[in-house]
Amino acid sequence: MTVNMDVGLLILRIVVGLLFVGHGAQKLFGWFGGKGMNGHTGLMEKLGMRPAYLWAWVSALGEFLGGLGLAAGLLTPLAATALIGSMLVVIVKVSWAKGMWNTNGGIEWPLVLATVAFAVGLTGPGAYSLDRVLRLTLPEPLTYMVVLIAMLVVVIGAMVTSPAASQRKQRTA
Repeated sequence: MTVNMDVGLLILRIVVGLLFVGHGAQKLFGWFGGKGMNGHTGLMEKLGMRPAYLWAWVSALGEFLGGLGLAAGLLTPLAATALIGSMLVVIVKVSWAKGMWNTNGGIEWPLVLATVAFAVGLTGPGAYSLDRVLRLTLPEPLTYMVVLIAMLVVVIGAMVTSPAASQRKQRTA
């Protein structure tokens, strides 16, 4: 890559990564106007994610640690995959029914964030990254594809099993 591409990638990673860190901190610690883990667990429960406590922690840590990894360029394919997984759940469980555009709460924004994470995971973090400084290299693109497939299996499993439990509970109430 050229210096300009590496600088551009650094800026993209830092901005998007730190935004994810902020969202994760809202969920984990209640910072930046967030509701903390109790509120986030309640949201997972409301979305039908079972067990809500587990999925709340998975999503909050995925955003927080994935955002840190993306911003720092550390274990970049793993960080990108955590963020993609989080955004897929948002797209399917929260935004899909609202259509495309963000003005209606649709999939536009989480799709953009997932796409950025995917592209960075695919291209790598660039020269200005902890991966480069620490000489961390994962077999590319094999590692990235394997981790993406594993993440998809987990996300699909969580969404397939959760709604049925939620519907059974609601019918008996």
